[in-house]
Amino acid sequence: MLDHCSISHQGGIVLWTRSFTPEASHIASSAASPVNSLIREALIESRTTGEKYEKDGFAVKWTFVNDLELIFVVAYQRILQLTYVEELLTALKALFVKLYHPFLTTFVASLHAGSSGKTSAAGIVTSLNFASAFEGWDKYFDTLLKKLEDKASQERKSRLRGPVHMQPIVDSPPLSDDQSTEPSQSEDATQDEQQIARNVQALKARLRGRGGRRPNMRSFDSGNGRDSVTNSDSEVIPKRKTTKKPGRKWGDEAPTEADMDSLNYSAEKSDVNNLKSPKDLQSLLDVTSLGSRTKDGLYEVKDWEFEINNTVSAALKTAEVESISTNSGSLGTLGSLFSRLTGSKVLTEQDLKPVLDEMKQHLMKKNVAREIADKVCEGVGESLIGKKVGGFQTTNSAVRMALSTSITRILTPKSSTDLLLSIRTKLSSPLTSTQQRIPFSMTFVGVNGVGKSTNLSKVCFWLIQNGLRVLIAACDTFRSGAVEQLRVHVRNLSVLGVDGAADSKGRVELFERGYGKDAAGIAKEAISYARDNDFDVVLIDTAGRMQDNEPLMRALAKLVTVNNPDKIIFVGEALVGNEAVDQLKKFDRALRDFSSGNGTGKERGIDGMLVTKWDTVDDKVGAALSMTYVTGQPIIFVGCGQTYTDLRQLRVSNVVQAILSD
Repeated sequence: MLDHCSISHQGGIVLWTRSFTPEASHIASSAASPVNSLIREALIESRTTGEKYEKDGFAVKWTFVNDLELIFVVAYQRILQLTYVEELLTALKALFVKLYHPFLTTFVASLHAGSSGKTSAAGIVTSLNFASAFEGWDKYFDTLLKKLEDKASQERKSRLRGPVHMQPIVDSPPLSDDQSTEPSQSEDATQDEQQIARNVQALKARLRGRGGRRPNMRSFDSGNGRDSVTNSDSEVIPKRKTTKKPGRKWGDEAPTEADMDSLNYSAEKSDVNNLKSPKDLQSLLDVTSLGSRTKDGLYEVKDWEFEINNTVSAALKTAEVESISTNSGSLGTLGSLFSRLTGSKVLTEQDLKPVLDEMKQHLMKKNVAREIADKVCEGVGESLIGKKVGGFQTTNSAVRMALSTSITRILTPKSSTDLLLSIRTKLSSPLTSTQQRIPFSMTFVGVNGVGKSTNLSKVCFWLIQNGLRVLIAACDTFRSGAVEQLRVHVRNLSVLGVDGAADSKGRVELFERGYGKDAAGIAKEAISYARDNDFDVVLIDTAGRMQDNEPLMRALAKLVTVNNPDKIIFVGEALVGNEAVDQLKKFDRALRDFSSGNGTGKERGIDGMLVTKWDTVDDKVGAALSMTYVTGQPIIFVGCGQTYTDLRQLRVSNVVQAILSD
């Protein structure tokens, strides 16, 4: 059965509500109700559309009436799997609008008039008296609900009765005296065998045409006691003759000591003092990509900026009829698909379908995952169906604004992206006389090969520039060379001082325990070491792992549970589209499931993302939209180069501009 049903105005005014259990009534009136969560986490952020939304054991479904600004919501226990909910929502919407359309039109007009005047929404609600206006609606609702529940019950009973009355698959007559009990070969079976034989002969003929290669089978030669390889005709295939690869020649003469010395890159040769020349420092940072100092002396990385040509930029910012008609190509594909909507009318689903289909293709070309492109376009369509538009310019502006608004809502973070503020807040929190200051810790997670260690080092450089002492914990105890890679980064970062000048020794250090050890234990030791030695931040590097590898994901969840880092940063590539959705979903879900199952009862998921290889995608920045949509968490930084200064922060307006461009 249902738990909750309500009809509300999109501005937050509840027109009618019904709770079916005392528990549902209590939950619906609380701030943690699934309906409030739906509005706050899904509808406001445009992170979901007409699909089912789940929260705390409840499933929530909804539908809109855009011209009257209404939302119909139904909530029920997720485990029940009610099949009639969508049909109920459709029927409720049609019946409610049909019965009370004049009153609803007056109500919406009063709200708009009140917003421009001095009348408050509460005053409008009191004056209209919903109780008397919707008198009798409860009976209509009960009748409709009972009808749908009875229909669902009958369908369920018919499904259960179905297998009981099924006839046997084969109804064989009793054998006569002259019939044999041995199985007989039917005509169909004979034809099947003949067809298989013909297929085998055709396959052999094709393989002979390729040089006689046929499928091989291994048979045991009992005469000589060893395996021999045979083909399908049991002919022994002779072993292929192999020739020894000639040795590589490096030159006519043996290398001299000077040649050997120039090729020696061992740790003993790479003394940090040898890296202090201006030429060596330039190889570690790009002066042109250095961040800037605020008036408070804080170092901020640069914003990523999308460069767009003037023609397209002008077309994106204006919707003049004259410019569109005379410069039909200036808008490109995205602008031309908007121009299909013309005239003054109420938009319907049929009007929007071709536009939304091409909009989805445009988003996918920008590297937005197909699943996310579908949902974004569905959300845009839901917001436009029933809207009244007039004239070409108005329609174009309405569709473009709806898409821009939807993408902006998705990308706008619901939590702070100011890592520096979070760090300083924790470090400056008051302590008792018996407490020690615990450093701020960040764990970097992700799949193999995305650049976790490299971009961790870029974040470390940013922290050093802001006067913080950083300890890097080498918790990738699996990949060969992982510890050595971090050791090189720490050595380089020790050379680079404030604004890239020489010498930051003492501000960064590596904590490592070699290979084959428990990563969770190493991270715990590193945090304790940082606490005892006055480090401000601990950056925990983890081994790359695939999102489907359950044992490795459990080990990662153990590291998170044991050490409770302040931030869990997912490192992903800007190059991936659909794969980014799968990686993030499974990483976040596995961390939540396994961390809550370790006895603490508290689940931890992804807190933010760092997207690497951002400089390789130009304006195809759809991975940012996909990643933010899946988790609801912000992108904190993007990596865009090979030096320690190649770190950027994203502005929502820049990403929206890049996605909308052609």
